[in-house]
Amino acid sequence: MSKALTTTGRSDALQDALTVIERSNLADGTKRKYAAALARYLDDGGDLFDAGALADYAEGLSESGKAQLKAAVRLYSDAMLDALKGQADPHNVDVVRAAEYRTEALQNAVKVKAAEGQKAHTWLTQAQVKALLNTCGDDLKGQRDRLALGLLVAAGLRREEAVNLRFEDVKLQPVKGKMRTVLDVRGKGSKNRVVPISDALANAIDRCAAASGGKGRILRSVDQAGVIGDSLSAVGLFHVVREHGVAIGKPDLAPHDLRRTYAQLGYEAGIPITQISRLLGHATVATTQRYLNLDLNLDTTVSDFIPF
Repeated sequence: MSKALTTTGRSDALQDALTVIERSNLADGTKRKYAAALARYLDDGGDLFDAGALADYAEGLSESGKAQLKAAVRLYSDAMLDALKGQADPHNVDVVRAAEYRTEALQNAVKVKAAEGQKAHTWLTQAQVKALLNTCGDDLKGQRDRLALGLLVAAGLRREEAVNLRFEDVKLQPVKGKMRTVLDVRGKGSKNRVVPISDALANAIDRCAAASGGKGRILRSVDQAGVIGDSLSAVGLFHVVREHGVAIGKPDLAPHDLRRTYAQLGYEAGIPITQISRLLGHATVATTQRYLNLDLNLDTTVSDFIPF
């Protein structure tokens, strides 16, 4: 049975937490912030498994500090609870159940105020997506940018998923007598999912492979001299999206807006929301619903078609 969420020393807890954070599918900058938030708490004498002490400590933090600590605690405690569940048997099920309660208390200990106001979400139309992709040139950087935008808007990947995608994650699977290209995506919480992609996007990946050698990460940096680097960072991808967003009159366009657009255009095309949810790697359909720009139709509704 793992020591986590039961009894463990402070140094052991920090080392376990740092290991979980390092193995997570997060941007390097985010990992550093989460690790620093936990380290400060423990260095101040805090107990990572004492919800009351965690709540008292968080009261003295800024809202951003609270948010980082809360996210770090959630990431770590979820991982430790999963480890405990993996060792569950009829003899220790009560211990695992107690750990679930303790995890819930820890994750609720840090209260973060919701930000005032709400960021306006952006969804692009098909015409706007075409215009966005057409802003990319034919040189190496333009091809890289078009592929980067495509992994977001035509495959629905998160920013971190796109920059971490490797050539070996691109695979062929038989579908109804023909081969279909799919992406084997490692998502949040190390949860893998398979995302089928169009032939056009698959061809763009093939062109990128021919230019970069076809090994390692797909998205690479390209300097002014046209020299291909090792990888494109999550921040670099953000700037790619902003650059081309400006070109179509969308200066605030963000990578997640393209992921939302993927969901929205798929929904409008008749793809079931349950399938969209799986393609996005969402834990629940409720999360997917928040991605969609849905208006409630009061003129016609499901009830009209039920033979009551």
